[in-house]
Amino acid sequence: MNSCRRFLGLALAVVLALGNTIAMAAPVVDLNALTLDELIEKAKLDGEVHSVGMPDNWANWGETWQELTATYGITHTDVDMSSAEELAIFESEKANATKDIGDVGQSFGPVAVAQGLAASYKTSYWDSIPDWAKDTDGNWIIAYYGTMSMMVNADLVEKVPQSFEDILNGAYKVTVGDVTKANQARNAVLAAALAYGGSESNIQPGLDFFRKLAEQGRLDLGELSPARLAKGEIAVAFLWDYNALTYRDAILEANPAANLVINIPSEASIQSGYTTIINAYSKHIYAAALAREYILSDEGQINLAKGYAHPVRDVELPADVQAKLLDSAQYENARLLSDSEGWDKTSETLGDLWQEEVIAYAK
Repeated sequence: MNSCRRFLGLALAVVLALGNTIAMAAPVVDLNALTLDELIEKAKLDGEVHSVGMPDNWANWGETWQELTATYGITHTDVDMSSAEELAIFESEKANATKDIGDVGQSFGPVAVAQGLAASYKTSYWDSIPDWAKDTDGNWIIAYYGTMSMMVNADLVEKVPQSFEDILNGAYKVTVGDVTKANQARNAVLAAALAYGGSESNIQPGLDFFRKLAEQGRLDLGELSPARLAKGEIAVAFLWDYNALTYRDAILEANPAANLVINIPSEASIQSGYTTIINAYSKHIYAAALAREYILSDEGQINLAKGYAHPVRDVELPADVQAKLLDSAQYENARLLSDSEGWDKTSETLGDLWQEEVIAYAK
């Protein structure tokens, strides 16, 4: 009798475990089997899309969302958060998903796939997207990329830095953001590493650069926000070029006397992309897929360029949009992320290394 009970108990446990597995598995929707007309029809029925990490003032997302609503009647909301936080909310909510699509740093795309959080949709622009910018199965597709830049409040520095070495020779504080969470901040460390002989798989020179600033009491550990930039609380900030240029425009509109200069570090800098991740558990998965479709369209790519981001597709930019970008000569020593595997491994430990080798020395 006892053995029978144990058997029944084991059987019940297995059934419950299987039931939980089934309940937690992402729904299977073959978005790539749909024609564009079918996708549009289903997306309109969804009627809404909820994004994370795609705020209006980042890469001109605002105009894209406005046009998506105007064209298809799909309403939109966004909650801004870091790449790591975006995947964390997809993972924690799963079948109870409240978010449909996110925009994460290039290195987070494979992470989303490994965690089973990404739904595949290749879009009708698949063939015009470079191979380096897409997952073979369409689980992630980079829509745009940026270059790490230095945004300088020229009223707070004696000499506007044009290089990492200029920064070391200065006496002002530098703001980089949260390296433990934010893709932008991590790439600032990578850019510094490249400037001093490092690489995606050798981040140590970048850590050494920021540790020197920390030891000198020159590392600003406050939030890297547009509000602090506008208040003149930040002397030098490391930002993607499209964020720096967007923030500069907004600050100058409110304060025409603001003295802001943006430079790409002359020794070297990193260019890295951001990819949409369609939540595999999305309640509005067709609307999310249509959003990706629009983002990769000519109109969507031009919208990103209006926000100073570099479109991943080779689209012809209007003259007025092209004129807004930084001089191409500034990008001479910048390069795209080339060792994705090495950077993925580095990213796994960079947050801890930052705490141990930089923050621990901050004064």
